Amino acid sequence: MNPIQIALAESDTDIARCFPVMAQLRPHLAETGFVARVRRMQTEGFHLAALTEDGTVRAVAGYRYHEKLFSGHTLYVDDLVSDTTHRSRGHGARLLDWLAGQARSRECDVLELDSGVQRFDAHRFYFRERMKISSYHFIRPLKE
Repeated sequence: MNPIQIALAESDTDIARCFPVMAQLRPHLAETGFVARVRRMQTEGFHLAALTEDGTVRAVAGYRYHEKLFSGHTLYVDDLVSDTTHRSRGHGARLLDWLAGQARSRECDVLELDSGVQRFDAHRFYFRERMKISSYHFIRPLKE
């Protein structure tokens, strides 16, 4: 048995291996354009991390660093998802702890993420992981 490992998905193959899990959170994404989209986002500072167990991707996180007047230097988590068929095994918590370690190593002031209002199970997880609701997130769709 291989231990659980967390690493950045840097090759096209590694990025593609993340798609089945990421699609559970982002079902609107097409597999055919996923690698190219992640590559474009990487040029803007996006990072994709994968937690693997026995060589299989079990959880994925997309994140970036930025600075805000409001909160200072920030690690912002765009996406955090565990494979639905392997939930409640600690994968999400391990990946969130890894992200916090990445944030500390870059001397971030906070780790932030947004979560859809309908994701009640995710909210319970975030509260359990000592996160708090600090604001509302508003959007204005620009395409109909």
